[in-house]
Amino acid sequence: MFSTGNNEQQFFSTFVNKYIPMIVDAFIPCFIDQVFPDTAFNMIKLLKKLGVEVHYNPEQSCCGQMAFNSGFWDEAKAMGAKHIKDFSNNRPVVSPSSSCSGMVKKHYAKLFHNSALHNEYKTLKSNTYEISDFIVNVLKKEDVGAEFPHKVTYHESCVSKREYGLTHEVRTLLKNVKGLELIEMKDADTCCGFGGTFSVKFEGISTAMAEQKVENALATEAEYIVSTDASCLMHIQGYIDKHNLPIKTIHIVDLLAANL
Repeated sequence: MFSTGNNEQQFFSTFVNKYIPMIVDAFIPCFIDQVFPDTAFNMIKLLKKLGVEVHYNPEQSCCGQMAFNSGFWDEAKAMGAKHIKDFSNNRPVVSPSSSCSGMVKKHYAKLFHNSALHNEYKTLKSNTYEISDFIVNVLKKEDVGAEFPHKVTYHESCVSKREYGLTHEVRTLLKNVKGLELIEMKDADTCCGFGGTFSVKFEGISTAMAEQKVENALATEAEYIVSTDASCLMHIQGYIDKHNLPIKTIHIVDLLAANL
């Protein structure tokens, strides 16, 4: 009779991990789809490089975060219900946005707890990953073979830390990029001022917060500000461009895929 002892189980696990590719669904938030599509393509390239098979559902749309944050919870629930059904394959759902991933993992409970989609939302919550979290904590990769010979500083977005719950993942990946020098800025985890509709409703405060963020980055003499959220980077880059400042922004995915 075939034994299922520890040695056999370990062999089977190693065989599966080596020869059977992991399959994931790519969740591309509407913001990235419409404004930064290259980041979406780069995430797929990066995952494929790491041996992951990527599926993309072209019917996917907004997760409902903007409506939710603006107080339109009925509309957010309708969009969220579609999102849950769009990703009902019980596979890992990987996204280049800690903001949208955080919406699913933290705020869907307010919309779907004890609802007809209670079990489905709980499953999707556990299956949803921001890309750096997925690479470090699921694939167990800290070095993806990236090269980026520049000085960078890390903007730790509000949602990545306080909603999604990223801790060391981005810094771990950056420290293993060939040629990269990571220089920490003052108040790295302070808000950049975007905050979705906050930047529209409170333009003056939002701009002042962006100014403070960029000044802290410039003080490091870094060439790039890197982050997990394209919306933050758009806001920061807007301030940089307006004032013609000697620094750029880059998404963590675009940095890791720069030499692909």
